[in-house]
Amino acid sequence: MTFWLLIAACALMTAVVKGVGPWALGGRELPGWFPPLVTAMVPALLSALVVTAALADGRRIEVGADTAGVAAALVVAWRGGSMLAVVLVAVAVTAGLRLVL
Repeated sequence: MTFWLLIAACALMTAVVKGVGPWALGGRELPGWFPPLVTAMVPALLSALVVTAALADGRRIEVGADTAGVAAALVVAWRGGSMLAVVLVAVAVTAGLRLVL
């Protein structure tokens, strides 16, 4: 029950934030420096989420099968693999190591 309440709260906050932005601007244009700043924040936020998910295991930093899966996927992405190949390699490496360990 708490899980679904959290999802509902996140959905509500997303809708509120998206609605407050245009209201706060009042039809004015954003400053010229703002869109490139937001564009630069996207990869940084995604990287932070991936690193947190790959290294955090409860309350401590831990390297495990999921970390190896992310590292293998990173190599495939770096070598120019498709997004499907990146995901499949991450899944295969993570699942294989969890099976063995």
